[in-house]
Amino acid sequence: MSQSASSAAAREPLRRAEEILARPRPDRAKLDAILAAVLARIDASLDLFTEAFPRPSSEGGVYAPMDNTEWTNGFWTGMLWLAFEASGQSRYRLAAERQVESFRDRIEREVNVDHHDLGFLYSLSCVAAWKLTGSMSGREAALAAARRLMTRYLPAAGIIQAWGDLSDPEQAGRMIIDCNLNLPLLYWASEETGDPAFRIAADSHIAQAGKHIVRPDASTFHTFYMDPNTGEAVGGKTHQGFSDSSCWARGQAWGVSGFPLVHRYKADPALIELAARLANYFLNRLPDDLICCWDLVFTNAPHERDSSAAAIAACGLLELARALPLADPDRETYEAAALAMVETLGERYLLPLGQPGTGILAHGVYHMPNRVGVDEACIWGDYFFLEALVRLTRVWEPYW
Repeated sequence: MSQSASSAAAREPLRRAEEILARPRPDRAKLDAILAAVLARIDASLDLFTEAFPRPSSEGGVYAPMDNTEWTNGFWTGMLWLAFEASGQSRYRLAAERQVESFRDRIEREVNVDHHDLGFLYSLSCVAAWKLTGSMSGREAALAAARRLMTRYLPAAGIIQAWGDLSDPEQAGRMIIDCNLNLPLLYWASEETGDPAFRIAADSHIAQAGKHIVRPDASTFHTFYMDPNTGEAVGGKTHQGFSDSSCWARGQAWGVSGFPLVHRYKADPALIELAARLANYFLNRLPDDLICCWDLVFTNAPHERDSSAAAIAACGLLELARALPLADPDRETYEAAALAMVETLGERYLLPLGQPGTGILAHGVYHMPNRVGVDEACIWGDYFFLEALVRLTRVWEPYW
C-alpha cells in the first residue's frame, strides 16, 4: 500500500484518552465469567444449530434456523471453533465439523456464492478447521472458495466486486469496506498453494480501499464505485448508513479491524497507521459507555446503538494494539477502550439465557434504512464478542 493522502495524514487526537485510561479494567475472573455466560448461551442453542444455522439477525432476541445459504452462516461455525478452543470440549468441535461438510457442499454446488463474502463464510468455518484439526475437507473447501472469490477480481479497477452479477451495471465496480475481512482468505490461499495471483489481487484491493473508501478525515464510505473498464474512481455512497456523507459505524469498525488483519500478511506500516486514524475517528464519536450508535453522525440517545459494531471494533482495537510499537502514544488507549467495550457489552448488553436460538448481544443493528434487524441480536456481533473475549483471555491465532 502506497503512502496515499489517506494513509499519510496525521491521526485525529484522541479526545477522551485520559478518561478511557482511568477506567477500572476488568480482571481475568470477570472476563472468564462473561466468557462462561456466552458459552452457556451457545450450549442452549447447540442442538438447534448443528444441522441448521441462525438467521443473520434475531426476532425478539431469538434466531430462527435456516439452511446454509446466507453470507452470515460462517459466524456461528466460527463461534463453535472459538468455544472449542476456549473450553476444550469436544461437543463444539463435533458440531463445527458437521457444519464444515455443509460448507464444502455449498461451494461444490455453488449455493449463493456470487458475492465477496466468501471470506466471512470460509475463513471462520473451513480455514479454522484446517488450522485447528488439519481437516483436509476444510482446506479443500476453503481453497475452492478462494478460487471462486478470485472470479470477482476486476484487474482494471484493481478491486474485488462486492455484489451481483459481474455484468450487472448497477453493481459494476462496487467495493465495500466489509471486504477487508474477506481478503485474508486470499492471502491464506496464496500461502497454501504458492500461487501469487491470490496475493496480488488482495494487495491491489486493500490499496484501493485505503485510497478511495477512506476519506481525508479518516471516516469511511460504506461503498465506493470504480469504473470496471478504465479503473477510474467514480465516487462513494452508503448502503446501510445514514447518508452518503455520514460514517456508518459498522463500516468504520470493519476498517479498524480489517486493515490490521491484512497487515498480518502484508507487513506495510501504512496499513497500521491508517487503521489508527480510523480508530481515533471512531473513538472520538462514541457515547459515554463507548458503545457506538449505528452511524457515527449520532453520538447519543435516542439513536439506536449497534452492539455488533462495538464488538467488531473491540477486536479491531486489540489487533491494532498488537501491531503497534509499545511506544505508540495511543496503543494503551486502544487496549483500554477494547476492554471497556467488552466489559460493558457483557454487563449491560447480554441477552438473558433463554430458549434455544436466543442470541447473545442485545441492541444490534443489521440494516437500519430497511428497518431489518434493528434492536436485535446480530450473529456477527455475537461472533466478534466471543472473539474479543478469547483474545483477552488467552494467546489466540486468528482464523482470518
